[in-house]
Amino acid sequence: MAHQATPVRRARLGRALGPRPTAVSGAVLLLPGGDEVSGRRPSPLLATASVRAVGRRLARAGRVEGLAVHVVHYRYRGWNGGEAHLAQDATWAAEEIVRRYGDVPVCLAGLGMGGRAGLRAGGHEAVNSVLALAPWLPEEDGAAPPEPVKQLVGRQVLIVHGTHDGRTDPELSFRLAARAKKANRDVCRFEVHTDGHGLHQYRDEVLALAEDFVMGALFGRVVSRPVRDAFAAPPPLGLRMPLASGFSPSRR
Repeated sequence: MAHQATPVRRARLGRALGPRPTAVSGAVLLLPGGDEVSGRRPSPLLATASVRAVGRRLARAGRVEGLAVHVVHYRYRGWNGGEAHLAQDATWAAEEIVRRYGDVPVCLAGLGMGGRAGLRAGGHEAVNSVLALAPWLPEEDGAAPPEPVKQLVGRQVLIVHGTHDGRTDPELSFRLAARAKKANRDVCRFEVHTDGHGLHQYRDEVLALAEDFVMGALFGRVVSRPVRDAFAAPPPLGLRMPLASGFSPSRR
């Protein structure tokens, strides 16, 4: 009896969140979290849930401009060492956006391991911005090369991290931001005081900050004063910018 070939796993894009615009002029790819090592396929429901709040917020904010927001469904749950499966899938998703919508600017918006995937895949030519929420990053032990940052040159990059994150070390995202800032002045990082990995304590402020940054990066909206100050400030000030309670993009 002939053995059936094992199906090839493929990444895919979820359905666009919110009403699909008649003409797409920009796209956000939502990159859920994942594991350091795992060959299992992620649960679509759990993955979507982790990034749905920010996706809905961005879809509403960019409806007039023609923003398409999609969740990326990975082939594997794990990053898996040198395979960097999640970054590969993020790169594929950027290619898929170009195929579907043409030459539109793309923002990679990732949480946890998805934040690492967005930062790693940020060099794709369609990507003009990266939003990394509580990104998981490897320890810098000297035995392995540091996480690359040169691919982020020419992109706008915002990292947001809770100071009490027990799952992903905020100090590692600060160090990566500091290295990236040397190569690219358009890098900033906000710290959410006392918040944890899910950034739930100041959820409204985090969502408002995400909207402010993404609408500015993709469509040229004027961003709020704190974001402008964070980009302009020299390290470490612009990389340890506190996210103030009550932050709103309406406060220009």
